[in-house]
Amino acid sequence: MTEEPVQPPRPNDPEFDDRESAYELLQRGQALTRTRHYAQAAVVLRRAASLEPGKASILEALARAEFNAGHHERASETFGALLEVDPSSHYGHFGLGQSLRKLDRAREAWTHLRLAVALSPGTALYRTTLARLPDPRAGSEDLAASGEADA
Repeated sequence: MTEEPVQPPRPNDPEFDDRESAYELLQRGQALTRTRHYAQAAVVLRRAASLEPGKASILEALARAEFNAGHHERASETFGALLEVDPSSHYGHFGLGQSLRKLDRAREAWTHLRLAVALSPGTALYRTTLARLPDPRAGSEDLAASGEADA
């Protein structure tokens, strides 16, 4: 028997309460994420983020939901906001690197993935992901010589 997806209450539902706390919204957003309703989770988590701007736990959950919903540009912005709040967030660097990779910004992605590995060297996922991305420094002399380094 499969579980029914968790649906956020709508304004005309008796469960709807526009006075939900940021914590309640975070919990609801995480429940939606666990059931793979990423776009819905992002909507709920965006509300939480508006109530608690700069709250790292909310920003991380929102960025994860945006990434998994395929909204990579938004995810990269939210992971960037997380890193403004907590520059040492290894997952923030990992998520930003993954988002940038999806946006075909490999050079920037590599930098953030490398930082994630440096901040959490024991995380195999970070090391494996970084290893799959070519080092943009390799062959940079050839690019510079041909005038294509910044193209």
